[in-house]
Amino acid sequence: MTTPLKLNGRLTIKDLNALPEIPIEGITYDQMYIEKQPICPEYIAPDPNIIPSSKRTVVIDPGRICMPFGAMWASVGVHGCIPFVQGAQGCTTYPRYTFSRIFREPVSIATASFQEDTAVFGGRKNLIEGLRNLIIRYHPEVIAIVTVCSSEIIGDDMEGYLEEAQDALEEELGPDVLEETQFVIIHTPSFEGSHVEGYNRAAKAFLKTMARRTTPNNKVNIIPGMITPGDIREIKHILRLMDIEGNILFDISGTLDCPLRLPQAMPYYPKGGTKAEDMKDMGNSMMTFALCPDEGGAGARYLEKRFKIPAAIGPVPLGIHNTDIFIKDLAEATGRPIADEIKDERGILIDAMADTFHYTMGIRVAIYGDPDIAAAATRFCCELGMEPVLIGSGTESKQFVKDVWAAAHEYNLKPTILNGSDMFEWEDYLKKDKIDLILGNSKAANVSKEADVPLVRIGFPIYDRVGYQRRAYVGYRGGEYLLDLIVNTILDSKFPDDRVHQ
Repeated sequence: MTTPLKLNGRLTIKDLNALPEIPIEGITYDQMYIEKQPICPEYIAPDPNIIPSSKRTVVIDPGRICMPFGAMWASVGVHGCIPFVQGAQGCTTYPRYTFSRIFREPVSIATASFQEDTAVFGGRKNLIEGLRNLIIRYHPEVIAIVTVCSSEIIGDDMEGYLEEAQDALEEELGPDVLEETQFVIIHTPSFEGSHVEGYNRAAKAFLKTMARRTTPNNKVNIIPGMITPGDIREIKHILRLMDIEGNILFDISGTLDCPLRLPQAMPYYPKGGTKAEDMKDMGNSMMTFALCPDEGGAGARYLEKRFKIPAAIGPVPLGIHNTDIFIKDLAEATGRPIADEIKDERGILIDAMADTFHYTMGIRVAIYGDPDIAAAATRFCCELGMEPVLIGSGTESKQFVKDVWAAAHEYNLKPTILNGSDMFEWEDYLKKDKIDLILGNSKAANVSKEADVPLVRIGFPIYDRVGYQRRAYVGYRGGEYLLDLIVNTILDSKFPDDRVHQ
């Protein structure tokens, strides 16, 4: 006997399981009733022996993404570039989905589409055919070949495969095709490192392939790291005010936050992104600024070693201290005076801090994110009179620990630092301490709700809010925006409605 569909009622899980088949017209959400059962009536602390990530062979609730993702992020910031993933289809599906969640923009990522036979015979055929199809159909100016765990494990000879593919393309399509399309190989085995190292390797790979020494250009190089399109626009704003020309590597401000203007030609490429000629010109600049030490520092060090271009590696110009360092280094490297408008922007931020110190003073903060952002956020919280008591990063970094301890010693604090930990360990520390505020990405949202501690979203990834990718956190104006976020979050959670105006 079959169970008829209750068109006027709500189906429970038991009712759904009893259906012999799903009706052709489907089942609407209004017809479904799913009662969520809590796993346990109250929080039960885990076994203390399994808390430290260093004592476990598994990662629980990771605070990082695989290395190829960072290389794809970088490649998307290049004009007319399509990342080509030497791996399975899933290695492109997840990044495309993640980019869409964060930036609300479509992103083109090609794949070699590995199948079972590739594990035996290798990915040579897939690469050659894939590059051919990509060039014929999309005519990209740059193809970034990104390896993943499967291609690295089976030992694909990417450099040899690429030479063979270029020979075949030249024979079939003529020599002009190799002049119109440039290739960059980025080795990113996803069984080690994280997206942070993937971006770092991409910076070095692109510059090693593209940068050339010709004539000095009186420009500065900027390698921003995995910051927002709004952050990059703020860096451009600072350069304009100081009348400095700059080459920005991986400029996602015009590719992952671009205007919608119709009609659009196919294949469609955003007009933004770092152009190939600008990357070539980066070998002629006066100085390189890698804003994030762990995300792009390798590129700056390569230019310094290869072309003797001085490198300023970090810190992220977030807050007063770090932005001061960036502005002073810019002025010293170029000989340009610090514009009065920049001094005014600094003064406005300091005035805002003075206006709100009675809200931020003494607030106990937990921070989690990528190492460069987490370290910069720690110092900014100290500048606001807050007390960072727990700082964690999903990617291990010596520079992260060094920067956090430098700020802690300066402000006489003794925080707990979790270097390369997962969020399971960070969450346990947070729930055992008295925390007033969390600074972190969207992965901290569930922890925030469970612990009943308000969350200020910062860093990567932020996928449960709209518009964050358009906002700047760096520079003095970015610091002002972040300060407003922090104070308003405190007001929403700590003060009754009739006292907020005080």
